[in-house]
Amino acid sequence: METPENEIFRDSIATINEEGKRAWVFPKKPSGRFYEYRKYVSYFLLAFLFLSPFIKVNGNQFLMFNILERRFNIFGFPFWPQDFHLFVISMLIGVVFITLFTVAFGRIFCGWICPQTIFMEMVFRRIEYWIEGDRNKQRRLARQKWDAEKIRKRGLKLAIFLIISFLIANVFLAYLIGSDKLIRYITDGPFKHMGTLIPLLIFTGVFYFVFAWFREQVCIIACPYGRLQGVLLDTKSIVVAYDHKRGEGENGRKKFRKNEDREALGHGDCIDCLQCVHVCPTGIDIRNGTQLECVNCTACIDECDHIMESINLPKGLIRYASEENIEKKAPFKLTARMKGYIAVLSIMIGLLIGMLFLRNDVEANVLRLPGQLYEHKENNIISNVFTYKLVNKTSNDIEDVSLKLMSHKGELRLVSTSDEFTVPSQGIAEGTLFIEINNSALSGDRNKIKIGVFEGDELIETTTANFLGPRSYR
Repeated sequence: METPENEIFRDSIATINEEGKRAWVFPKKPSGRFYEYRKYVSYFLLAFLFLSPFIKVNGNQFLMFNILERRFNIFGFPFWPQDFHLFVISMLIGVVFITLFTVAFGRIFCGWICPQTIFMEMVFRRIEYWIEGDRNKQRRLARQKWDAEKIRKRGLKLAIFLIISFLIANVFLAYLIGSDKLIRYITDGPFKHMGTLIPLLIFTGVFYFVFAWFREQVCIIACPYGRLQGVLLDTKSIVVAYDHKRGEGENGRKKFRKNEDREALGHGDCIDCLQCVHVCPTGIDIRNGTQLECVNCTACIDECDHIMESINLPKGLIRYASEENIEKKAPFKLTARMKGYIAVLSIMIGLLIGMLFLRNDVEANVLRLPGQLYEHKENNIISNVFTYKLVNKTSNDIEDVSLKLMSHKGELRLVSTSDEFTVPSQGIAEGTLFIEINNSALSGDRNKIKIGVFEGDELIETTTANFLGPRSYR
């Protein structure tokens, strides 16, 4: 059975031709109400992305994800590996939020917030329009032989792309190793830090490859989020949609003719101008319905509204709408699934807030020294040796720190340090200590002891450890 022409799109993607080769997309330069809104959002997010590593809050980088040193700053608050549970629940909140957002509003994240879309559409494509011109000029240049004009335009474009990719790679590195360290490496000279220069060049190459060649294929092929659409969307989800009932009418689309009564002839409002296809950055025809390639960028909405306005027809032939809204004029409302996601999201956010309030500024760990048994001293004293590690999560030094035994009567002595010491800001203090307890105060061969961490006379943290003693044969 032969596949109808309007169903062929389901068996292929717009960026692959019939021979299986790459079909380059040359979208028309968008303009319109939504495009202006997207520019404001994009430039704000770009400024946030480029400035965040260089903004300091209480001496802390605003955002940093130093995986190698396991140090993380979120909105100026330092987090350590000991706070990994907070990171996990934050990631789960992000997953649930994106799931809820997709169920309700489709792939709007991709068109408005995703860094790939913002860089591609608001930076690299705009440079392309500036150098090579709009859609038709770009297509003509692609078919043109390699003469002086083509070499000059392509060379200039790719050189600028490479410079921007290098700049993005530096900002990316600032998030990973810290902006202070990055600036120091730059002033020292990059060849003195080859271990950083090589990853920087690799990142530059990856970004250049993505934005100069792979482009919209990231959204169509590589991004897993696009694949989730088919699972998460339903007939009540708000997406960029073509109103086929209004556009097709009883007798389908028809090219526009002046002074023709389209309604009387049974034709819909779609004049088959293909402008919605020409402006699409992934090369799809939105009139075929929701497709995985659609990133909800709204370019087709702006273009269709412009066409409708020029022929004195109502706007909104392509708009944000659900399938139920188009078919039944049903207004948007929360479904049982959305309410479930909202409930789960609210619980998880409440849990995260509670954990943040309970998070201590100092993390203390006291562990018995591996391979060491207890020592039996005179006067029936049992001694155990421990290692301690204190992590200061704040931006200030914690001075006059001392450790005291709280659960048993006994003696706690630090090795190679005074009884009081300082834990540096965002640093670690570690060492060895002895704890001595009279055997009469112990119950059995394994005892849980409680140790307090004091700043001066103020208790700031407690921790526990296992204390070994002689086995009791009562």
